[in-house]
Amino acid sequence: MLSVGFAPHVIFVAGLWGLVRANAFSGPGQWADSVPRTPAGVAGTVLGVCGCAAVLGLLLHPFQVRAVRMLEGYWDRWTPTARLADLLMAYQRRRWRATDAIARGGRERNRESGTGGPEETHDLVSARDRTRADASHRLAALPPVDVLLPTALGNALRAGELGAGERYGVTTLASWPRIYPQVSRPLAGALESARDTLDSSVNLCYSFLACAVASAAAVYDEPEMWWLPTASLCAATVAYKGAVTAAQAYARLMHVVYDLHRFDLVRALHYRLPGREEEWALFRRISDALAGHPVNLPYDHGQSSSDGTDGSS
Repeated sequence: MLSVGFAPHVIFVAGLWGLVRANAFSGPGQWADSVPRTPAGVAGTVLGVCGCAAVLGLLLHPFQVRAVRMLEGYWDRWTPTARLADLLMAYQRRRWRATDAIARGGRERNRESGTGGPEETHDLVSARDRTRADASHRLAALPPVDVLLPTALGNALRAGELGAGERYGVTTLASWPRIYPQVSRPLAGALESARDTLDSSVNLCYSFLACAVASAAAVYDEPEMWWLPTASLCAATVAYKGAVTAAQAYARLMHVVYDLHRFDLVRALHYRLPGREEEWALFRRISDALAGHPVNLPYDHGQSSSDGTDGSS
């Protein structure tokens, strides 16, 4: 509640409160008036800001998922944003292909002999190895090129949404609500912490963007105060980068969930545990069942039925 639904909104409300008290929207701001001078004024300001931030947080909380999805790049609903999304996706694909070329080309370049001495050649090869390893690491944190989203945040989350369960044959988005209740308490705590960090960073990004817009509207005629919207934009950029980092951590934890608990999902659905050779086929059939397709999956309740038969899904 404090980090996700309160603190980011306090920043926006406090900034707007200061601009209003300074009368900055109707002319040059009286900035000395934005700071209360008496204990009663300070207490009233704190209570007012905190109360407004709490109400704003409660009102916006149901839209948290949509707020994240907006920064992910799901902009197809409106024509102007859809065109912007197309441009950004083309840019993301160019970056993906350039990174892929570095990752694949490093091995070929390593076969080339250097022109200097042995130590110089070894240093050159080591630098190329590090460059290729870094490119491979960045590529692993991205989804396939044909499903890229317009933003870095969207691609960080999609890498987990489309890759965590698919490595074993199960569709992540359909199975996630079923597998999450099976997660161990330490892993669930790590997931909640990563998600809270992501939501907090997203809300901070929105709050600083709102502060930038409000302050730009208030001080457009005061060039000496243009540092206010500039600083707000810089803070929003830092918050967005933090959201991308948190999303990458969350996506890695999603992979861990399927590494450790995919068979708990099978048991929870009351299907027979598979062997190594049967695993992929079983999870593909479970994905079909979760998608609503008719499949024949016999139940296994851990005990023999009295009539010698078992049910099927």
